[in-house]
Amino acid sequence: MTARIPTPREVFRFYAEGFRSMTIGRTLWAIILVKLFIMFAVLRLFFFPDLLAGMTPRQQSDHVLEQLTDINQ
Repeated sequence: MTARIPTPREVFRFYAEGFRSMTIGRTLWAIILVKLFIMFAVLRLFFFPDLLAGMTPRQQSDHVLEQLTDINQ
């Protein structure tokens, strides 16, 4: 006997039904989404400032080139 490969529609219905019947899983997914939002939106503001803001394209390219080729760092 050979195994039948499910169609994309069947795969989608399988996962949709599984997510629909979740109880604790919904809470866990909500926690995961909140944590991802905090990591990518909030922490980015504090730890990854936009160092190239306010520079012209020429100044930006010079700054990047200087950072990549500086031997003393």
